[in-house]
Amino acid sequence: MPRGRSTFTKRQKEQARQQKQRDKNERKTQRKQDQPEGVVVDEAEELRQMREHAAEQAALFGIGAEDDEPSSVELSIPHGAKTVDR
Repeated sequence: MPRGRSTFTKRQKEQARQQKQRDKNERKTQRKQDQPEGVVVDEAEELRQMREHAAEQAALFGIGAEDDEPSSVELSIPHGAKTVDR
């Protein structure tokens, strides 16, 4: 039984789709092989670097504990306001 034109077109599209998928997987495999191996990220070192960077940024913007300022945040209470004991 002869196949119709639509069946042929569908088959061609499916074959093209499968070929694209194979090409994509091949490129993905190639990228993985091209990456340098043995690159180990030391999480402790990365965390230390992040803390140092944060400290540098805090110093740059004047944030953080200074000798002349109290280390805790104090709330300003307007005069005449009632205070609540906790």
